[in-house]
Amino acid sequence: MNDPLVPSSLQRHTLQEHLLVNGKGADGTLEQPVFIFAHGAGADMNHDFMAKVAQGVAAKGICVVRFNFPYMIKRAEDGKRRPPDRAPKLLEAYQQVLAQFASHKVVIGGKSMGGRMASLLEEDERVAGIACVGFPFHPPGKPEKYKGDHLARMSKPCLILQGERDIFGNQTEVNTFDFSSLIQVQFIPDGDHSMKPRKRSGFTEQQNIEQVVDSLAAFILEVCDEQ
Repeated sequence: MNDPLVPSSLQRHTLQEHLLVNGKGADGTLEQPVFIFAHGAGADMNHDFMAKVAQGVAAKGICVVRFNFPYMIKRAEDGKRRPPDRAPKLLEAYQQVLAQFASHKVVIGGKSMGGRMASLLEEDERVAGIACVGFPFHPPGKPEKYKGDHLARMSKPCLILQGERDIFGNQTEVNTFDFSSLIQVQFIPDGDHSMKPRKRSGFTEQQNIEQVVDSLAAFILEVCDEQ
């Protein structure tokens, strides 16, 4: 039987196959604030960065939910790399996941593309806030193709964690962008799009991931406490 809560492209898969709840388990953690953490364009929900961040945030008393977008599920089936689905299909999948947590305090977000999709859903009444890690403000080397116009109109709290050297929008560029007063931007020291610093910087990848985790958890708990 088809599950009406799952997009048609996911009907052959169970909820457990395209959702992953971290922490103490779904029964124990759903009493806590919920953070839906979507993956980026090139790596799925089980990527090392996704797992480390999700597990770190979950350890701070937050239910962290990961899921795969439809094109990633197809990749898992046949092993073929394919480009991301178009935005409407990505947003549909995200909304279907969000609908399953409608009775909870929910912050939505994601890594790169996943964060951008979350930011486009900020008007959904179920959303308490948005948290983006490595926002793709523009394609690498193409700053003229800016994808953040809607960020000037955000009406809910939003956190953007950006590597200082991110080729999708570095610190110098981001400081010139027009953002809503509800957006907080924090820069990760010498971080690239994956938050990795250069060895000569004196920072480590682990330190940067810990900063991402701490900032995400603090933001999520604060936003949900205000609801």
